[in-house]
Amino acid sequence: MANFELLTAADVQLMQGLAQRVTATRPDLVNSDAAFGELAWNWGKGHADEGASWTRRLWFSGGDLVAWSWARLPHRVRRSDGSVKDVTGAYLAYQVHPDHAGLVDDVIDWYDGTAAGIERTVVPSAADEFALKRWAAHGYETDPASLGDTGSWTQLNERNLIDVEQPVLPDGFRFRTADEAGPKAAVQAHLDAWAPSTYTAESYRGVRQTATYRGDLHILVEAPDGTMASSTIM
Repeated sequence: MANFELLTAADVQLMQGLAQRVTATRPDLVNSDAAFGELAWNWGKGHADEGASWTRRLWFSGGDLVAWSWARLPHRVRRSDGSVKDVTGAYLAYQVHPDHAGLVDDVIDWYDGTAAGIERTVVPSAADEFALKRWAAHGYETDPASLGDTGSWTQLNERNLIDVEQPVLPDGFRFRTADEAGPKAAVQAHLDAWAPSTYTAESYRGVRQTATYRGDLHILVEAPDGTMASSTIM
């Protein structure tokens, strides 16, 4: 059973459920934009402005979601420095449960049909040897510019939480939650780190409205002059 339409908030929660199931057994196979938190972040910050260009397809086995594809088609974005950028290519985020690995061919066929005639990119897990072979068989090649320290990639790090040292900040700095600091400070912290960015106050409202966001787990570090030096969302 499969379906094909614009991505919804309900779809994202189903996709997060698949992320949890894959993470429990093969975390190395979770694609970068298919992680539980990244799904909430990407949906929340972008759906108001870009949602009309987001199309998806879902694959089920019985009542369980076992694969999904989320294509981000060409669109225009406005950035914090006032510039406008036309995104002319397509990007695919996707996830296939390892017990249904063969569905990656269906994902590729769907993407090729959905984004036919334009440049298409995708970022599969480097640990997913089967998927990498299938993408290559369909004519996809590694982008040399994506490799190395200046490329665009995500690294999976793991550690236990048995012995965790208390964090120590430099003198004059302090931790603040987003609930304490407020929306304006949370948005500015992001813009200062990632400028120019498409992130806005509306983007942050979208993030806060996702089912799993908690303001007490959105941590900022306030500098002595009152500005926010860093921001992280758990």
